[in-house]
Amino acid sequence: MPNRVILLVEDNPSDEALTLRALKKHQVINEVVVARDGVEALDYIFATGAHAGRGAIPLPEVVLLDLKLPKVDGLEVLRRIRADARTRLLPVIMLTSSLEERDVVASYACGANSYVRKPVDFIEFVEAIRQLGLYWLVLNTPAPLGAEP
Repeated sequence: MPNRVILLVEDNPSDEALTLRALKKHQVINEVVVARDGVEALDYIFATGAHAGRGAIPLPEVVLLDLKLPKVDGLEVLRRIRADARTRLLPVIMLTSSLEERDVVASYACGANSYVRKPVDFIEFVEAIRQLGLYWLVLNTPAPLGAEP
């Protein structure tokens, strides 16, 4: 089985380091690709721009997507993922510090699979990442990407 990649889309270096540390602490051995803005995330997913040589397959197993990103925000990244038949079923978890109701509603309206608020407390954050990894990488059976109902 090929290595199942996690795409972490995070522009805050502290949150990036915290997420990577939490994944490592809980022995999540998946390769983690980090995109630091929406354009970089879309380039990775669709194998364009700086990632044009990598090929569009394999897609990430799961995308951990921040809401507030430079260049292209998280909601627009999500819209573009859902608009393409190749990526429409790709699991996308909004991992953000926002608890604004409009952000939660907009995320689900755009097709987010889950909305997780980043806890401020380190121990809570590590536990949230552990649970995300357990559910999305171990327990969840993903839909075959590119499949149509």
